[in-house]
Amino acid sequence: MRRRTFDRILSAVGFLMTVVLVAAGSLLMWGYSFANSNVHDQLSQQQIYFPPLGSKALASPKIGPYLNQYAGQEVLTGPQAEAYANHFIAVHLSEMQYNGVYSTISAQAMKDPTNAQLKALEQTSFQGTTLRGLLLEAYAFWQIGQIALYASIAAFVGAGLMLILSILGEFHLRRVSEKAEI
Repeated sequence: MRRRTFDRILSAVGFLMTVVLVAAGSLLMWGYSFANSNVHDQLSQQQIYFPPLGSKALASPKIGPYLNQYAGQEVLTGPQAEAYANHFIAVHLSEMQYNGVYSTISAQAMKDPTNAQLKALEQTSFQGTTLRGLLLEAYAFWQIGQIALYASIAAFVGAGLMLILSILGEFHLRRVSEKAEI
């Protein structure tokens, strides 16, 4: 195979890879933007706020060290949702009877269906567990968005490198003799 033919093929593949990486980077950046804005929009509709600084809840050693940085703020980001779910709701659930585990409370409530206190505890546990799960889901989607951001940056860097290498391949193509073989 002639060297010039080989260089043309490699340069063409390099230019094609540049286009593919730019397209992938653009789609990944769109995914990042979509995940971030969607998480923000969904959380803002819930209007969940961290307790204000100096409140009794933040004085707890199980809660304060994790939530003081967010004191009084609205929950709008993935890390905030994760902190609220794991260091506010989970702590309060763990302090409930039966450790706040919904399935355990529900099983007890089914054994004694006339116990109003147990029914109320079941409802509270269900609501807390559900909200915690939804907040952790928001955190997971935010995290996926962050991964898409880093992947898009890598794709754009890869596209830039492929473009440079393809251009250098084209310059090399012009310097190689017509009769050179591989």
